[in-house]
Amino acid sequence: MTASPTTLLYLKISACSLVALAFGAFAWQIIHTIRSSAGTYSENMSEETSRQFEDLFLFIPAKKIADIGRAAAAALFLLFFIPFFSLSNPISTTAGTVLGIFFGTLALIAPTKLVQVLKIKRRQRFNLQLVEALSSMSNALRAGFSINQAFETVVQSGEKPIAQEFGVMLQQMRVGMNFYDALQSLDKRVGSDDLTLVVTAIDIARRTGGNLTEIFDKIGMTIRERMRIERRVMTLTAQGRLQGIIVALMPLILGGAMTALKPDMMLPFLKSVQGMAAIGVMFLLVSVGWVVITKIIKIDV
Repeated sequence: MTASPTTLLYLKISACSLVALAFGAFAWQIIHTIRSSAGTYSENMSEETSRQFEDLFLFIPAKKIADIGRAAAAALFLLFFIPFFSLSNPISTTAGTVLGIFFGTLALIAPTKLVQVLKIKRRQRFNLQLVEALSSMSNALRAGFSINQAFETVVQSGEKPIAQEFGVMLQQMRVGMNFYDALQSLDKRVGSDDLTLVVTAIDIARRTGGNLTEIFDKIGMTIRERMRIERRVMTLTAQGRLQGIIVALMPLILGGAMTALKPDMMLPFLKSVQGMAAIGVMFLLVSVGWVVITKIIKIDV
């Protein structure tokens, strides 16, 4: 007994509907899982980033950081997804989705990278001010001040960030923390090798009875000489760093310019398999070149 054409059509429609429903449920589950994971990650990351901003004396609410990260991620995802979206070209749509997710993820972790950059800049300013602070503390000790009063003279000068960090250390001692633990907290919070040298010298001098005035003078001279060598190295490697930046940005600038000037020629290329492969190879080669140049010009002093 054979089924009628109407029955076969009904069975095909039912089977297609079941398959579509299954794929829809699977896609919804994936999207829900990604959304939940991204939300949890964004909240945790924003709270950690907010605490790191507070270490820099920048008080930004964690919720605002999370909202900015989500908005930037959504904007970048749509910026890369919409131009590549095509119902008749699944390869282009997949490429746009991958690019959108990649750059959206970069937007989510951008606040953490911003904190790292701000920490480096702040540490550099701290090191520059530390030389003058050591000279001021040395003069204060010669005048008969105690080590705590010498730190207070730096705080009273009001130069940020060193006055802020020393002020936190003095405040910790006022609420009951001993001098050594306050110094260790200061060293950990700032993360400066020069400050670590100063903290170690102060601790050794307090234990053995050394002359802090001479120690501060010698450390100040050492830091000045190291900074002079670092500036010399930065001058000699400036050309290499500029070449690395130009090599990394040139393909992106040329590609964007050609897409803006000749969209009828570039868009089909970008939406093709060969175009996606060429872009992937380009990103790989640029990344390798950037890493190599960075390793060559990075010299530890």
